[in-house]
Amino acid sequence: MKNKKFQIFFDCGSSKIRAGAFDSHDSKNNFYYESKFFHNYFDIQNEIQKIISSVEKDTNEYLNDINLMVDSPDILSVGISISKKLNGSILKKDDIKFLIQDAKQQVLRNYTNHNISHIVIKNYKIDKVDYTFLPNETICNLISLDILFICLPKETIEYFKEQFSILDISINQIYCSSFTKSINYKNNFSSVKNVSFIDMGFNKTSIVSYNDNNIAFLDVLPLGGNHITKDLAEILKIDLLEAEKIKLLFDKNENYLHENKLSLDLIQKIIFARIEEILELSSKSIKLNSNLILPNDHKMILMGEGSKILDNKFKEKILFFHQIDLLDEETEDICQSGRNINEEPSKQEVVIIPKKQIKQGFFEKLFHFFK
Repeated sequence: MKNKKFQIFFDCGSSKIRAGAFDSHDSKNNFYYESKFFHNYFDIQNEIQKIISSVEKDTNEYLNDINLMVDSPDILSVGISISKKLNGSILKKDDIKFLIQDAKQQVLRNYTNHNISHIVIKNYKIDKVDYTFLPNETICNLISLDILFICLPKETIEYFKEQFSILDISINQIYCSSFTKSINYKNNFSSVKNVSFIDMGFNKTSIVSYNDNNIAFLDVLPLGGNHITKDLAEILKIDLLEAEKIKLLFDKNENYLHENKLSLDLIQKIIFARIEEILELSSKSIKLNSNLILPNDHKMILMGEGSKILDNKFKEKILFFHQIDLLDEETEDICQSGRNINEEPSKQEVVIIPKKQIKQGFFEKLFHFFK
């Protein structure tokens, strides 16, 4: 079998599927795909199959493996501090590996319904001195690590494995979509000390915050764009499909509203009330987890499919005092985020290498460090 030219990345959301096919030899020969919006999750198999057919046609390659980006309202972010006495020995990478392995096992024992997707070392403390990255070999009495584990529900992972397995496609790497995108986008805000990405999805809103370009925390709210749809359906006494249509068209087709005897002012109030709630809860989460006191001490970036009903022209109608920017994501941006973390992981992240690709020692099957 000839070597594959293309790497394929799927971003599977609760209402839309996106995919990117990246030519490893020609960056101008990439392809991007986006499914139609689906409100019924049972439609996901058909949408995946349509995209796969397009990928195979455009790339002229049979698709047998992909990389997957996925989110869930049940994402867990687990922080652990762990230490080891070295009593004046030279600090080595093996010492770090043992600490990570110990912390990893603690997470797996306590959160049996989740799989670890990302392991991020937030801080190294060597004899009470903090380091962002592991220094070269140094004498150490006590080493401590602050580690963030980002975990996806096993149920979600198994569901997508099954969906692709039906089509004889295996999954190489699985990434948390909101975390992966935030790593890619934060490069556009390198001059901002504190930045938080608020990713409003279908049934959840993820908050990923960075302090001095280093991740501070990840939190998830069980609220998203679908809750706006439900609000519209309940207050206007219409079905969900009609409510979704109104949500997407309220500022684009006033004739539609007039023909259906719908009040633009009422619709705006319903939509903005829920968005204000999400932003207020996001702000509280940022303050609680980052110890940020001043409201102007951080920039909030609103993104995700759920945020697309807004435009900067509506900012003045949202009664929220923080500085908010809207990030208009395109399919290319989302898929490129997956490729970037695959090609060049964050220097803080411990990369888990799939066991099937490795024939080395115990720890080498689990961890690889990037300098």
